[in-house]
Amino acid sequence: MGRALSPLAIAALALLIERDMHPYEMFTTMVERHEELVVKLRAGSLYHAVKRLADDALVVAVGTERDGNRPERTTYAITERGRERLRSTVAGMLAGPTEEYPQFPLAIAEAHNLDRGLVLDLLRSRLAQLEAQLVAMRDGLARLSDGPPRCTCWTSTT
Repeated sequence: MGRALSPLAIAALALLIERDMHPYEMFTTMVERHEELVVKLRAGSLYHAVKRLADDALVVAVGTERDGNRPERTTYAITERGRERLRSTVAGMLAGPTEEYPQFPLAIAEAHNLDRGLVLDLLRSRLAQLEAQLVAMRDGLARLSDGPPRCTCWTSTT
């Protein structure tokens, strides 16, 4: 199976499903789509993630270009192995919840440092947020019966 894919690597593979790109184009596309809301986005980290994807044969260089005095830009394409890893990773993420390590377990372990009433209020608020997320997931499941999902949630509206 190989090493686990980072959230940034998952986002990069997903972009390469759309079309071949060089890392700078991936970065600017992610910025335009506000993907920093779902992944930690830094240009240097993205270049490193793409290199690891190439080392793992999940992407392959398909061309190099130079525009004027700018540095060479290598364009990458997702491989079939990369497509399968993306599918299996996203499926695994959707299939079940993961532990929110270390924040939530640590907060529970240290909750005794707060007023009992405050802890109860905060946990009730958290529960209400999780219930709202559950309602949204159930609504999404109901809409899936209308056909395959099409995500336009990260495209800029301005």
